Amino acid sequence: MRDFKKFEVWQLSHQLTLKIYKSTRDFPKEELFGITSQIRRSFASIGYNISEGSGRNSDKEFANFINIALGSSNEAENQLILSKDLGYLSENDFQQLSEELIILKKKLVTLWNRLNGN
Repeated sequence: MRDFKKFEVWQLSHQLTLKIYKSTRDFPKEELFGITSQIRRSFASIGYNISEGSGRNSDKEFANFINIALGSSNEAENQLILSKDLGYLSENDFQQLSEELIILKKKLVTLWNRLNGN
């Protein structure tokens, strides 16, 4: 059984999720059940899928969950853009979070390729 906490991609996704929770604290209260909830869930979903997949019996199954985590990371990226365009995130916060998310996405692709024997 794999320990998901030892995977760098999980560690990065967890840290990024913590940053998103902090960054969204000041989003408008009327967005609590809108973009605030959605962006938090999409970032958290990345780590959820890594952890769930790591408990699967085969690399193929794990790779499927990494692929789902990649989908969540694309959703998260779109929500970062929307949050910036709505004025909820500063340009600086947007840039920092986006850069970290891009690094995470690249590492997810690398892991997916490794699990698939590429």
